[in-house]
Order: sequence, then C-alpha cells, then structure tokens
Amino acid sequence: MHRFYIAPNVWNLDDPRLDEAESHHALNVLRLTPGEKVVVFNGQGTEATAQIIEGSTKREVRLQILHKTKTPSLPCRITLAQAVPKGKNMDLIVQKATELGAAEIAPLLSERTVARLEEGETAAKQAKWQATVIEAAKQCGQNWLPTVALPRTPKDFFASLGRGAFDLMLIASLQSDSKHLRNLLEEYAAGHSTGGSPASALILVGPEGDFTPAEIGLAKSAGCRPITLGPIVLRTETAAIYCLSVLSYELQSAH
Repeated sequence: MHRFYIAPNVWNLDDPRLDEAESHHALNVLRLTPGEKVVVFNGQGTEATAQIIEGSTKREVRLQILHKTKTPSLPCRITLAQAVPKGKNMDLIVQKATELGAAEIAPLLSERTVARLEEGETAAKQAKWQATVIEAAKQCGQNWLPTVALPRTPKDFFASLGRGAFDLMLIASLQSDSKHLRNLLEEYAAGHSTGGSPASALILVGPEGDFTPAEIGLAKSAGCRPITLGPIVLRTETAAIYCLSVLSYELQSAH
C-alpha cells in the first residue's frame, strides 16, 4: 500500500486528512479513489492503515482509520554530524541516514566544506533536507523521522551540546590513534557496571579533505573518540553510510 505522511501537529485519528501536497500525490499522481486503502504515519512511531472515503478533494483527502500500530523506537539514538559535501551528495546522505535509523542529522559547515551557504540560505536547506527525510521514510517504511538541524560550524555545534549529551561520541578519522569501533564498544561496556550498550551515540564525518587539525582537536576535546574506517580512504557520502551501517548493526540489535 502507498504510504503518506501526516505531521504530528495535525495527526488526528478521529478525522485524519492528508494535506494539499499529499492529497495531490494521492489523487492526481497515483490516481487513488474512494474505497482504496493506504498507510499513514506521523513520524513519531505511529502508523495506521486507512481507507479513502467519499468527500475527498484535490486539496484534502479524508480517511477512515481501519487499524493502527506503534513502532517502538530503536535502542540507541544515533546522531550523524555530517560535513556538508558538494553537489547533491547531502541529499543522498540524508536519505540513507533515514533508512539506517538515524535519530538526528546535524549538517556541519567545516573550514574545508566545498559547498558554501549564503546568509539566510541555511533555513531553506534545512527544510529541503527535512522533506528528503519524509520522502525516504515513505519509501522505506521508517515510522520514526530523524530531525535535520540547521547547518552550523563544528564550533557552534559542540557549543550547543549540553553536558553528557551523548553516551558515546565518535569521529571518523585517518589518524594513527584511531581505533576499531568494536574495541571502543568493549571499552565502553567494561567502563559501565551494567556492561550495556550506549543509549545515545554521535558520529562525526568530515568533508572532502577531512576536518582540519583544529576541528579534529575540538571534537576530541569535546569527548569524541577517533575510529578507523579501514585502510581505504572513503568518499564522505560512503563514509557516512558505512558508519551508520556499522553503528546500526552493533547498537540497534544489542538489546
């Protein structure tokens, strides 16, 4: 069945309706008609099977809920702090981060970021990437939407973090002191009496040319541990997908 998004602030199972954009897609693109079944979700874990009912218009599709379910959140809340790459590669990273269960995406404007955003352009980029999140979730069946933060410098990003914001903080690194993720997870378990896995994790991925030494130093001073991605130098979009895949495998099935 086709999936449609209803924002949490207008999520009403007593009288569910699609907004104008989703209604247009349902009626004019997919050619759905009253009586056909669809799936709606609110991005906060709730999904429902619904039926299009009479009275729907091109501006507003009305629905009747047939069945609803709640998808539990993943055991570890993973945040990807990603230096914005050039071209449309950030769109790909946002899409794959959604599919891989990231809880938040924090775009970073590092000193070596090729893509430059003009003043006043950051909010438009944020809205565009959030729309990409919704489209990815519709396609892959993800019921929890990651939030996309406003693009900012690494300095501003770390300044915004409260004390103990993450149980585990990592940075993808080519430096000689970087360790394998599994070794760091073993150290984490050994350092906690419960021997469990972190409930929240941060992973930083640099731009083309990597973070500057000053930015790497800033991340380390904030508590980030450098991890190796292997002997091959990966493109930034590949590194992001690699990191999220490994973290998902190691942390999301640990409980």
